[in-house]
Amino acid sequence: MKILVTGGAGFIGSHLVDKLIDHGDQVVVIDNLSTGRKENLNPKATFYGFDICSPDIVGIFQKEKPEIVFHLAAQISVRFSVEDPANDAKTNIIGSINVLENAKKYGIKKFIFASTGGVMYGDADIIPTPETYVARPLCPYGICKLSVEHYLDYYEKVFGLRYAALRFGNVYGPRQNEKGEAGVVAIFCGKMIAGLECLINGDGKQTRDYVYVKDIVAAAIAAMSDAVAGVYNIGTGKETDVNAIFAKLKKITGSRIEKIHGPVKKGEHRRGCLNSAKAAKDFGWWPKYDLDAGLKETAGWFVAKL
Repeated sequence: MKILVTGGAGFIGSHLVDKLIDHGDQVVVIDNLSTGRKENLNPKATFYGFDICSPDIVGIFQKEKPEIVFHLAAQISVRFSVEDPANDAKTNIIGSINVLENAKKYGIKKFIFASTGGVMYGDADIIPTPETYVARPLCPYGICKLSVEHYLDYYEKVFGLRYAALRFGNVYGPRQNEKGEAGVVAIFCGKMIAGLECLINGDGKQTRDYVYVKDIVAAAIAAMSDAVAGVYNIGTGKETDVNAIFAKLKKITGSRIEKIHGPVKKGEHRRGCLNSAKAAKDFGWWPKYDLDAGLKETAGWFVAKL
């Protein structure tokens, strides 16, 4: 099929593009390379260096006529969203509406959205947290993702645009940017290999649901099925605190670096862990990578790269 991936030069997007091309699909990528990297681009993909907010993306839809859209392009920094919520909303809401309008206009068969499970539920009383739990994100980034989910519901009900919104846990793996607003796994890998101190916000006992990028890609591809519709958590169902991630990576890399603790960051919740039973039931997805195996593979990539 002809498939469009926004953010296809980014961390998750580039892995998805590779797998789609391996499957024999024709892939079109839209990415402004603000966080994506040219070296991530699959040479077999057709690349357009556009911002999703640009009105000119209409020409891409018109020319390429994709059948399915994976919408991964986003402003990805929780901290930036707290500091500048207006610009966060410009990309993550207005940009998403721009992509949706073109999807509607050109008759896209399925729209698959990279939402967030990591910050969607705030500090939930139920752990692991199911999709039925009320969404109460504590940061503008999460609020924007939830808003787009509501727009997706609107576009389906009013215009018949089928969609799946995948609420990803805390994704980690090769190609994640260790210097930007990355996940803690990438940051720690980069710091340890470079012999630099690792800063932990707060006491390090805050938990997250760490899910390996290859498992995320498998879920995204499964969501192409006509039977998959609506909102799904994509996580491991296991919570791990930051101190444990530090200890595991220190052992894997052989680092002698000690951790240091800084102040708690605004907009960060205390606990996070996703119940993904709905995805398992509806389309047979369950993570194949345990945390230790994923961390070992990720650290190995960073060692080879750095």
